[in-house]
Amino acid sequence: MTIGISETAELCQKVLNEVGRAVVGKRSGLEKIMATFLAGGHVLVEDYPGLGKTLIARSFATALGLDFKRIQFTPDLLPADITGGYIYNRSADQFELRRGPVFANILLADEINRGSPKTQSALLEAMQENQVTLEGETLPLPQPFLVIATQNPIEYEGTFPLPEAQLDRFLIKLNLGYPDQKEEREILARRRERRQDEIRLTQVIDAAALLEMRKVVEEVHIEPDLEAYIVALVAETRADRRVAVGGSPRASLALLKLARAQAVMDQRDYVLPDDIQAYIQPVLIHRLILQPEYWMKGRVTEDVIETVLHTVPVPVFNNAPKNPEQ
Repeated sequence: MTIGISETAELCQKVLNEVGRAVVGKRSGLEKIMATFLAGGHVLVEDYPGLGKTLIARSFATALGLDFKRIQFTPDLLPADITGGYIYNRSADQFELRRGPVFANILLADEINRGSPKTQSALLEAMQENQVTLEGETLPLPQPFLVIATQNPIEYEGTFPLPEAQLDRFLIKLNLGYPDQKEEREILARRRERRQDEIRLTQVIDAAALLEMRKVVEEVHIEPDLEAYIVALVAETRADRRVAVGGSPRASLALLKLARAQAVMDQRDYVLPDDIQAYIQPVLIHRLILQPEYWMKGRVTEDVIETVLHTVPVPVFNNAPKNPEQ
């Protein structure tokens, strides 16, 4: 199956509309998650309990036609509880591989910061290399492989903050926030009308289609000036006096991938500055390490990103490339 930009954009909107049947509002956040999936990345959602984080993951898995597994992270969770392992079978007199929940297309790592560092590290190889090594044997993960991890921003007892190495493996970090009163009334109305908690969604595409859609993203054109703009934005975070460790080249690559994915979702085969600016906060918010004197001050990281956006000149194009499909 070969598809183009228009077909990919249309399928993305159908997936988002189907997910929107279960998740009220949050369209902007859902679009960013869809773009992350197109770009082949993982998502970290930090938000309060009861805001639909698990519902979002399940809804995307159903609409995308992907195998879904969920892991509830706790302090006593072991790496083998994620990856699986070899179990001795007495009747067959041999060891058999029992695959863990990581062998799925979409893995929901719920409250990931409640797991111990050793357990968290079990996801590192899977997230970066799309494989798991068990007893010296390397096993590929199903494709596509996507992680949606959640963490609670208000409960820190019994938690283990994610190390920078693992945070950097999430393409974006989102905070969806509370619904407004109109949206919350809509949530109640929909629950009353369907007369049950379960929400039945319909599959829109499958794993093969999503992999083809990713190929379309790789064909999106980006001007050299815009690539330089991405590099300048990330480099500026390293120069800010409030920042101890700025964005890495992985942050620049994330901006490139997401900008191209957003262009496809907007039915364009070229990147605009707006595509880059739309993702600079979710890409950088978890990658900047502040100087110690700013650790206890609120919104410093957000202020740094805003300063970067206003400091770096935006490239201007008099004649944007034409999309041949439009």
